[in-house]
Amino acid sequence: MSTTVLVTGSAGHLGEGLIRTLPGAGYRAIGLDLRRTAFTHYVGSITDREFVDRCMAGVDAVVHTATLHKPHVATHRRQDFVDVNVTGTLNLLEAATTAGVGAFVFTSTTSAFGRALTPDTAAATAWIIEDVVPLPRNIYGVTKVAAETLCEMFHRQFSLPCLVLRTSRFFPEPDDDGETRRTYDDANVKLNELSYRRADIEDGVGAHLLAPENAAAIGFGRDIISATTPFTRDDLRDLRTDAPAVLRRRAPGYEDIYRPRGWSMFPGIDRVYVNERARRELGWQPRYDFARAIEQMKAGQDPRSELARTIGSKGYHDTVFADGPYPVS
Repeated sequence: MSTTVLVTGSAGHLGEGLIRTLPGAGYRAIGLDLRRTAFTHYVGSITDREFVDRCMAGVDAVVHTATLHKPHVATHRRQDFVDVNVTGTLNLLEAATTAGVGAFVFTSTTSAFGRALTPDTAAATAWIIEDVVPLPRNIYGVTKVAAETLCEMFHRQFSLPCLVLRTSRFFPEPDDDGETRRTYDDANVKLNELSYRRADIEDGVGAHLLAPENAAAIGFGRDIISATTPFTRDDLRDLRTDAPAVLRRRAPGYEDIYRPRGWSMFPGIDRVYVNERARRELGWQPRYDFARAIEQMKAGQDPRSELARTIGSKGYHDTVFADGPYPVS
């Protein structure tokens, strides 16, 4: 009999990717979301404990991607973030424990690191590994860190295998920073970010497929899910002041793709996400990195995965905002 995986947030980017991919990997997938879509089997809120209990029947593993995101900070109350991101996670953890679920995977975010991601302008670029202490900058980060801590508590108290995956950017929506949108082509932004703070959704889904398989052996853990960076610790000082020169050393020839398009690397970057632990502990082998993207573009091909192209953009609000894809608090 195949393993049954409950995916929360199945109408979102990552949730849809999981529901599309799990059956091909030999799993039975069940989607839960507030919105009724082709990828949603149970329609309701994770803040409703009775609803969550019903959804947990017969489930072997939970992949919890449902959340209020950073783009909702300016449009939702702080209490909404607590209700969904903290209480909703607690409901799922309690229901999973009661039901004897074998693995719980929580999708967190590299935004949880908060102010640790932006050192003083005089400092070197931050090398972000899992041991960096989070310093949340908003209610989104606070509630994601709180939910991570709940996962750890349930592992310690009830031996529930829990893995936290802190994902970097994988969404295709335009950047939230107006100056970035005005200065750079959107595809230029995405490719730049792939060198230090972005992942293709196919790789993100792949990590989430491996997590339930490894949860029991690991017990509890946190892993950063981001594309493998071409940069090293030795680059950190120069990356803050002259990122194009460093990228030229680490990815020779990238400018042959950039120059005809009028693209450029950002002058400096403030952080680099490091995925070494996820690759080691999960056996994860991300494929979509900066070097591959450049080679794909040289061959006249789209650097994104087929899954990324299929899922496309979803947006975060029904409202259209004058100053960008979503308001920034």
